[in-house]
Amino acid sequence: MDQVKTNFEVLDERFARVNGDEWMRRLHTGCRWTEGPAYFPAGRYLVFSDIPNDRTLRWDETTGEVGVFRQPSQYSNGHTVDRHGRLISCEQGTRRVTRTEHDGSITVLAAEFEGKRFNSPNDVVEHSDGSIWFTDPSYGIDSDYEGYRAESEIGACHVYRVDPSGDVRIVADDFSRPNGLAFSADESLLYIVDTRQQPSHIRVFSVGANGKLSGGEIFGTCDNGVFDGVRVDSEGQVWAAAHDGLHCFAADGTRIGKLRVPEICSNFTFGGARGNELFITASSSVYTLRVTVNGARYPR
Repeated sequence: MDQVKTNFEVLDERFARVNGDEWMRRLHTGCRWTEGPAYFPAGRYLVFSDIPNDRTLRWDETTGEVGVFRQPSQYSNGHTVDRHGRLISCEQGTRRVTRTEHDGSITVLAAEFEGKRFNSPNDVVEHSDGSIWFTDPSYGIDSDYEGYRAESEIGACHVYRVDPSGDVRIVADDFSRPNGLAFSADESLLYIVDTRQQPSHIRVFSVGANGKLSGGEIFGTCDNGVFDGVRVDSEGQVWAAAHDGLHCFAADGTRIGKLRVPEICSNFTFGGARGNELFITASSSVYTLRVTVNGARYPR
């Protein structure tokens, strides 16, 4: 197993208390483009996407082995684990959001809006009210590399909310290419990445009754490449994947530090028994290390 010296870059004194393992472990490599890490505490395993190879892989914490979880994966990108321990997936190939039930069967949660197919669902989160929120840029239909080349039926790239009843509605319609998204720990705020703005940035929205969003101010901008996946930690800090690693922002929007990674970061998640292990998908590889902060704990 490869190891890489950990490099926490302190840009603000508030980041000085963030630390962790001296070495990052590279759990797997040889993929075309890794994405969508999701950790299952009950099974002690991580699933992640190798999008261009049309497969979802699984790393077993107990054995250290990596195997195929699903192939074809319908060019799945982002994943999350819902509060019942089920896998929610953004399928770029089928242009839908699905849930894998405990018996392995697939339930389609959303496949179209007002009779038109989505572009290519990208990243997804669950709210404690049971609703599913996802972004829908066009990356999966722009070419045959991560899906199937096609024209957009909707004609724009939006952020959607799927009600537990199955009703789908647009919650944000002023994005160029919405990508990663994450709620604050109390679910009062929603952070959403826009990858195609110059510079790429994170916007922050207030979450009101029935999932209505307001605000949308720029929270932080990227100074190396573009932002992709985003997560919130137990301190209320916002982390975002970028070309040089993970960027960490204080709750006031100040970039306070970086965790340097030797490949372009696409996404990451907090996992492990205590939620203080970072699993990072980056270019062809997956990295992990234990850190001194935990992932945000959300309402049940």
